Order: sequence, then structure tokens, then C-alpha cells
Amino acid sequence: MSEDGTPVSRSYDTRSGSGDENQYVLSLDIGTTVLCCHIYDKDANIKGTSRQKVEILHPKTGWMEMDPDRLVEQVISSVKDCVKASGLQLHQLKCMAIATQRGTFITWDRETGKPFHNLITWQDLRSASYVKTWNSSYTMQGLNSVSKLLHLITRKKRFLAASVLRFMAKQVTLRLLWALDNIPQLRIRASEGQVMFGCIDTWLVWKLTGKQVHATDFSCASSTGLFDPFQIEWSSIVCSLINIPMSMFPEVRDTSGYFGDTDADILGAAIPITCVVADQQGAMFGQCCFDIGDVKCTLGTGTFIDLNTGSKPHASVAGLYPLIGWKIGSEMVFIAEGIAADTGFFDDVSETASLAESVPNSGGVYFVPAFSGLQAPINDDGATSSMIGMQPDTTKAHIVRAILESIAFRFKILYETILSETKIPISHMRVDGGVCNNTFLMQLMSDLVNKSLDRSKHTDMTSLGAAFLAGLATGIWKNKEELRRLRTSHCIYSPRPTWNQYKDTFHEWERAVSRSLQWYRTDTPGT
Repeated sequence: MSEDGTPVSRSYDTRSGSGDENQYVLSLDIGTTVLCCHIYDKDANIKGTSRQKVEILHPKTGWMEMDPDRLVEQVISSVKDCVKASGLQLHQLKCMAIATQRGTFITWDRETGKPFHNLITWQDLRSASYVKTWNSSYTMQGLNSVSKLLHLITRKKRFLAASVLRFMAKQVTLRLLWALDNIPQLRIRASEGQVMFGCIDTWLVWKLTGKQVHATDFSCASSTGLFDPFQIEWSSIVCSLINIPMSMFPEVRDTSGYFGDTDADILGAAIPITCVVADQQGAMFGQCCFDIGDVKCTLGTGTFIDLNTGSKPHASVAGLYPLIGWKIGSEMVFIAEGIAADTGFFDDVSETASLAESVPNSGGVYFVPAFSGLQAPINDDGATSSMIGMQPDTTKAHIVRAILESIAFRFKILYETILSETKIPISHMRVDGGVCNNTFLMQLMSDLVNKSLDRSKHTDMTSLGAAFLAGLATGIWKNKEELRRLRTSHCIYSPRPTWNQYKDTFHEWERAVSRSLQWYRTDTPGT
């Protein structure tokens, strides 16, 4: 994408290293800011790319939306631009994958197909008052107490998870309730069983298949807050609690499997859609984190640490999320996810690395990244961002170093929370995302947790993982061992014995964090 936001397409060498015909997979990735389309060959080489800026609407303060029809138009044009850039023809594509940001949803009329509202994104804050009211309600306190008692009696993990259940604005749940409460026709049609619900993946599958398929996959469903990962079904408890009709929910299918063919009148060819996956889970699959104890850390807009917990979900009391990573046939893989929402502070990561290294320390400056509150294990939505300790001789380099150190410190406490809660030994730690290009930060993160960090040569790991999942369903790749051979490392950061040098700095940063807690007492930070 160019600097002015216009779409950009790039061409690549279209000679297949495998010698196979029509062994190409198109992977579509709808992120928070960019819609990206890649075509991969059997050797995981990119043959064509198209990128477009995701258009975000702000109809009111705190509201963030996307025009659903405009998004479909962008998807169609991006696919066509990507195919053109590759030098291939549509009929040469064996399959298609869809990976999307999580928690952005829409509802539409089952009979007319007309949306009741725009796509409401995961960053939207209109449900903030709902979150506060529900989390402090006697109903939630009762649910937590009963669940705690049931866990003591049964020792079932799902009751442990329910004992600390809290709603969050980033989850779909209360934003959907807001829509049902504030759009009268939506509530009426929902009571008649004539409403269809879906996140971006479901909306695109429905539109691209010519309105034939209303479906999602397990990874996307488990990321909504409306799906019970312990029962492996849409949560009747949550839906009954807040009065959401379950008739609107899509069918949940395998992550790697057949979702239908694209309508030839829409794209120009019938292309099988054989993967739908949530973005972080797709990146984890692209990193080949297939085994228990494998960890993927994505550093982009935020920091996302995902641990493969195997065939069982992890019930957390510290704020980790039990999610479904993927389902392939009889195999269902679960992950435990920890999030630090604020990470992507700089555009030029190489410049900030050089600046940070130009001074021996942060000069007593400490930064607390809490623009979206502080997530696990601190879990304070009312925390504020702060810069503490600036002096007359503080320089830009000191400030930059303090900001980068704060990202590493948040990573450290998330990593240690995952270790202490799950009791699962960490095998591999693989990193991706634009912030990973900062060599100073990567080395510091490795030092702080005394673990090697493996950065892949591939950059768009969500797109690659979605392509892998789609290709497995159509025979482009036979098994995971083939995929492991395709994933190669760009750089491995090995830990250095520097903890004693950083111990005092880390503890001072923790003190700065304590000063930033519970700053906001209103519904929305900044009001």
C-alpha cells in the first residue's frame, strides 16, 4: 500500500519450484488496518500480493465500524488484483483461505439479506457502560459464586473459568446485546428467528458463496466470548443470561475443511473455500506450533502470546483466554492466550533500536503502556498510560528506550503468568509481527525470559497459516511434517546473562505500574 493509502499490487516469479500444476492457494487476511491477499505455491513461495487499507468509520465518539458492502467490494478487488499480479488465472487456484481479525461482527436479515447495522469492530467502545454494569451486577456475582462452589464439588475446569468470568468490551457479547437493545427491528426479527449473526469470516463466506453458506470455524467462534470452549458449543448459559437468541448463530465447522465454492458470478470462478481461521490462531499454525508447549508471540498493534495446551482448554484465574486453536478432522487443539493491548508505538523500528542502544539505560525514565488498560495478569481496565521519571537531561533516546523496555517487561510478566498457571514446559518460542524487526527489543525479551526467540523468514504469518490449513484440506500438503520443512528461521535471538543488570530497572517499572492503576473511574478512559 502506498503512503497515500491507495492499493498496491506486486508481481513475483510465477515459476513453480515443485513442478506441479494448479498447486496454488489464495490466502485472504483481513486485519485491523490492512486487507492483504497472497497467492502461495506448494513451496510456500509468494506468487502475487495485493494490499488495501481497511476503511474504518467513526460515526460517534468511541464507535468504530466498517461498511460491510464496501468490505466485500475491497475483498473482490483485492483477490482480482492479487491474481493479476501473480500472472496466474483464477482457475489455477486450487483453494482459498480466509483469516480475519477477531470480534468484529454484524447481523443481517435471514430473508432479505440486508444488514441491520455496519460491522461493529473489536475496538468499538459503545458497550463500555454495559460492561461496567454487568460486571458489577448481583447476577454476575451470583454466577461467579455458584460456579466457584460447583468447581469445588466437581473439579471441572469450566466452572473454574466461570468463577472468574468477566465481560469485556473487546468481546462480541455485550456489543451484540447493545445492538439488540438499541436497534428495535433487530430484536423483533431475532425473536422471529430471522436474524443471522457472524463475524467478518462468516459474513464473507455467506457473501462469496452467493448467500448459500452461513458458517464459521472453531477458532473464530471461540474468540467471540459467546462460545464455550469446554463444552465445544455456543454457550447457552451466556446467551440465557443476557437474552441473546441462539437461532442467529452460524454453523461451526472444521478450521481446515470445505466451506463451499465462491460464486463464479462474484469472483469469475468457483474457488473452494477450504479454511476459515482467526488471525492469531492462523499465525500460530503458520509458525508450526503444533505441539504442546509450543509458543507463538505476535508483536503488532498489541502483544499476543499463545501457548499450545494440546487437547484440553486451560481454565485461567489470571486473565488468560482458553481458545480453540484449530480443528482438523478429529484433532482439536486448544491454546491459552495472554494479551498486552499496546505495543505498536513506532513506524521506524530500526531507528528506534539504534536510538535505544545509543544510551546505556533509560536514565530513570519508566513508561507504562495502558492506552487500553492493562490486561493479564494485572487486569485493570481503569489503568492509565504514564511516563515517570523525566529529568531536565532526559533525551529522546531515553524515552524511546523506556518505551521499548516497557514492551519487554509486559512480555516478561505475561510469559511468567503462562508458565506459572499452565505448568506446561515451554519448548519453542516463535515470534512474528512488525515490531519483531526491532533487534534491541527482541534481544531484551530473550534476555528477560532466558529463552531463545525464533523469528521466521516469512512476515505475514497469519496469511501463511491460513494457506497451510487450506492446502491441507485439498492435498497441496499431505501432513504437518511437510509444513515444518517449509518454515525457516530468519534470526534466532539467544539469551544473554543480563538479568542482574535489569533487575532493579524492572522492579522500578513495576513501581511505576502501581502508580498508574485504577486511574479512570468512569465508563470510558479519557471521559
